[in-house]
Amino acid sequence: MAADTWTTARGRFAISYATLRAFCSFLLPFMIALLTQIRRVRALPQWDTSWTRFWSQPARRKPRLGFGRVVFRLRRRQALFVGGGNTFRLLKAFYAFELVHAVRRQVEEGVPYIGSSAGSILAGPTIKTTQDMPIVDPPSFDALNLVPFQISPHYLDPDPASTHMGETQGERILQFLEENDAPVVGLREGTVLRVEDRSICLKGCAGARLFRRSHAPIELKPGATLNDLLQAEGR
Repeated sequence: MAADTWTTARGRFAISYATLRAFCSFLLPFMIALLTQIRRVRALPQWDTSWTRFWSQPARRKPRLGFGRVVFRLRRRQALFVGGGNTFRLLKAFYAFELVHAVRRQVEEGVPYIGSSAGSILAGPTIKTTQDMPIVDPPSFDALNLVPFQISPHYLDPDPASTHMGETQGERILQFLEENDAPVVGLREGTVLRVEDRSICLKGCAGARLFRRSHAPIELKPGATLNDLLQAEGR
């Protein structure tokens, strides 16, 4: 299961899918079309203990990894891909490697950003809409702020027949809004949220749900526009 976000200074995309079949049938052709002119993509794998080893194996077998080399790698790429994993550990690693401002600057200069699951949450102002366990303490919950709204991927609608007594994803988002005044887009699997200039368009097959403080949640169908999310920020 994954939810992806594609972001550039001119366009941003959020993609959510649950199965490999869904990815191959719908999302893969979509991403291929987006990446047609991209030759070099910097991929950061799923964010776990293997990530440090991944970065620690540079070309020519240099023994140490430093901030300068990480940024150098970023600057040589025409697109950035950030994998999933635990959102708290993802953000902590971004701060540890001084990537928060570096990635933000690259995106502002026009480099596309693609995220998977936790990587899509990181595209928002904070990671407060993650459903992961806080297994580590990042220096801050502030994220990349590539889009002016929160993303809640893998959005699941309540099942009336379920015997689960815990909170639904929608209830958790409403709790977030009690303490934070920021829109939240709950992306179902198989959806694409495309942001370009001052336009936001929802694509895909499953739609999404928009949550805002003091407003009832709004059901969004494929093809819906959410331009006011950017206009409210003066973009």
